[in-house]
Amino acid sequence: MTTHTAFKTLLGAATIAGSLLTSTAAFADTTLALSSWLPPRHPIVANAIKPWAKQVEEVTEGRVNVRILAKPLGAPPAHYDMAKEGIADITYGLHSFTTDDRFTRSRIGQFSFITDNAVDGSKAFWDVYSGQLDAQEEHEGVKLLGLFVHGPGLLHNNVRKIETAEDIQGLKTRVPGGYISDLMGDLGAETLFMSSGEVYEKLSRGVIDGAAFTYEALTAFKLTDDIKYSMRIPGGLYNTTWFLVMNDDKWDAISPEDQAAIEGISGAAFAGLVGQAWDDADAAAIEKIDAAGIETYNAPDALVAVIKEKAAGYEQGWADAIAGDGYDGAAALDAIRTQAGVDY
Repeated sequence: MTTHTAFKTLLGAATIAGSLLTSTAAFADTTLALSSWLPPRHPIVANAIKPWAKQVEEVTEGRVNVRILAKPLGAPPAHYDMAKEGIADITYGLHSFTTDDRFTRSRIGQFSFITDNAVDGSKAFWDVYSGQLDAQEEHEGVKLLGLFVHGPGLLHNNVRKIETAEDIQGLKTRVPGGYISDLMGDLGAETLFMSSGEVYEKLSRGVIDGAAFTYEALTAFKLTDDIKYSMRIPGGLYNTTWFLVMNDDKWDAISPEDQAAIEGISGAAFAGLVGQAWDDADAAAIEKIDAAGIETYNAPDALVAVIKEKAAGYEQGWADAIAGDGYDGAAALDAIRTQAGVDY
């Protein structure tokens, strides 16, 4: 090999090596701060958020790490915008906590008669909302990593067993916002919006008579001593829709290979993980609810019929609202119920 040829060979090798170093440097190891507002031992945090964070580290071979903060960086309703604005790198929360209409299409997962368990409901919600309803478009400014719902929502109270629509009249009821707030108001309840952590104080002091909540929430927030009746309906009285999102700039700073690895454990996979956490928590809570002497019962058929009639109006209004943007709400509702196994 001539000296000139050898020099060209070495130069070429150095150029390739330099390019590889530059590429690697462009996607340096990343630690992401996740702001968590639920209690650390809450089943969603302990059995979904934390395991997912560990999976992120594993699938990226340590190049991306998620650090769950000991204290939240803001109030629960602020968490979506915190991720969008870069105050936190990753957040989770409820779509209904926002006071505007940016998540109109997410409301599909809040309706009555949606799911009897969180695994099927969360998977169906992810598939339909992220697919035919283009959830990412509504989650502007963030990378959408997860969508999920909890188990079927119930109506709990300490005043009377609800057997007719008239029994709901005047009940001061905690709601998480969104569809259930509208439905309960339409049924005659006095609704009060508050986050989960506020309910114990308000219920124990008599500020509210009850709450729209899951089974799990009664035990997680220590409400069993202040509830006497829990009413359920097939597919749930309501649900809440949740997001797991990452700041766009932080997402773009991750290599395409690691992005693909993270997507593989997010989306539908995360829906199954978090859904199982909800379902396991509900199963454990039911035992404690029974032991506490709370009467859990199925709503009479006549009352279910009234709820279905009221719900149909809200579903049609929602479908009409998104039709102008080219979305078929009725077809989406059929799809989510079919996938979740609800006979409607």
